Amino acid sequence: MKIFREVDYLPEFKKDLKKLSKRFRTLEEDLETFIGAQLNLYHKQGIDNKGVVPISSLGITTPAVYKARKFACRSLKGRGADSGIRVIYAYWKDKDKLEFIEIYFKGDKENEDRQRILSYYKK
Repeated sequence: MKIFREVDYLPEFKKDLKKLSKRFRTLEEDLETFIGAQLNLYHKQGIDNKGVVPISSLGITTPAVYKARKFACRSLKGRGADSGIRVIYAYWKDKDKLEFIEIYFKGDKENEDRQRILSYYKK
């Protein structure tokens, strides 16, 4: 069952995911679960469990860029949705499109790469 009309991954996201997948073996499956559960709840059903927050002060109006703070990674046992994995993505409501920008482990890096976001979406 397809939840969103289109789901894309930026080349840098794919690199991030490949690198992190070596440390966290279940990450790719966990990402699919995340899209089907968390993002479906937030964008389609309007249920906010405070796991996804818009990134403000980027100066971008379209698309809306979000940071997922609750991401359950089964490789990080016992931590549940508080795994420390962060996912940055853009969402176009009118196109029903997700575009994944960055994924990182909070233990390696504190914040998202704003330059990467702006290089793709700043007009």
